Amino acid sequence: MSGFLPPFLLEFSSSFTMSLVFIFPGQASQYVGMGSDLYESSTLAREVFDLAEEISGAGLKTACFEGPDEALKQTIVTQPAVFAHSVASFLIVKEMGIAPEFVAGHSVGELAALVASGVLSIEDGLRLVSVRASAMHEAGQQRRGTMAAILGLDPDAVSLSCEAGRKAGVVVPANYNCPGQIVISGDVEAVQKAMQAAREIGAKRAIELQVSGAFHSELMKPAQAALADAIEDIVFSAPDVPVVPNVTAEPCLDPVELKSLLIDQIISPVKWSDSMTKLAGMGMQRAFEVGPGNTLKTLMRRIDKTINVSSAGTLADLEDLSI
Repeated sequence: MSGFLPPFLLEFSSSFTMSLVFIFPGQASQYVGMGSDLYESSTLAREVFDLAEEISGAGLKTACFEGPDEALKQTIVTQPAVFAHSVASFLIVKEMGIAPEFVAGHSVGELAALVASGVLSIEDGLRLVSVRASAMHEAGQQRRGTMAAILGLDPDAVSLSCEAGRKAGVVVPANYNCPGQIVISGDVEAVQKAMQAAREIGAKRAIELQVSGAFHSELMKPAQAALADAIEDIVFSAPDVPVVPNVTAEPCLDPVELKSLLIDQIISPVKWSDSMTKLAGMGMQRAFEVGPGNTLKTLMRRIDKTINVSSAGTLADLEDLSI
């Protein structure tokens, strides 16, 4: 891909280095208008979005730039859209000479992290995210599921709530986002029973989410199988910087393990809070949230207030980046 920097970025030298972590958001960070300013001003961004449109075949650019919101919320569109925006933002930040020492991504954001670390090519990342999105959507159609955010309980209490819900089906903790915010996932009735149990033992709130399936639960096994088939012939290179996968929350430099963990992630919980705590313990002081929105920045305030997180997903954000 050829590069073009918006004029305000030309003041940055390509020699900048810093101690920094890049974190990449997942589904639910999307918004109508995302990426349009990058697309209009950067050849790098334009090439990424055009390629995403070609590979995903999901009307991605119209959904991102113009909406409507209902179209952008569809899993088959959302996941490639968030990936494309994140990768486009990363390429511009990279052109500014800014490089991370570690990378991590929340759920589908892990694919963008793998591109940023040099493990995956952009083209292969787009192919995998398109397969992942389509397969997860189809799994949700085959067996109806849902997810819910449980606020104000610790992990043990959420596990107890899920145990109560399992009388009606599958329900498990799916996203450990930050202290006091854990998302559960599973069969609709089981999730609703777990929500009620959570309220009864002191949850501040239990909120059912508007999703198309029970992500990060065993209900996604058909999607896991589809991703495993698609990933078999994809080359995973040794990363330039360590990746912190969702499944283990431990830095990894082994491309074979990273491939295996990406498949496991489909049915495993996202250990985001543990991942950020691990990085903070290793000396992380700054992070750039590379992609749409500021969800991860908000979560970090609950995980470790000492970590300075800067958004890096719009031209205005990039103008404000400092090192």
